[in-house]
Amino acid sequence: MEKVVVDGMTKVLISEGYGSGFYTCGAPPTAVFDPKLIELVESGNHDATISYVEKTYPGIYLGGVSGLSVCLIPVDTEFTINEYDGYESITYKKDINWMIS
Repeated sequence: MEKVVVDGMTKVLISEGYGSGFYTCGAPPTAVFDPKLIELVESGNHDATISYVEKTYPGIYLGGVSGLSVCLIPVDTEFTINEYDGYESITYKKDINWMIS
């Protein structure tokens, strides 16, 4: 899987708008790292972004695309994308307090 890495940080897409998520509403894991999609989001060209997602990831829900933004995560850091009411956020594995029964 191709990723965009700048100064030891990996670019990851999340949908920060309320209503529906991007990854949490069906986008494949590869989509959050997609270099072309990241470029389009950073350019601010919403129409081109929607068009690219429709062509590249047919059938996924497009509601979260309008809220996409780029987050920077340290390379090789384990994380998950969480969602509350459509608003996606990053949680690092190191920050989760696991319990054992």
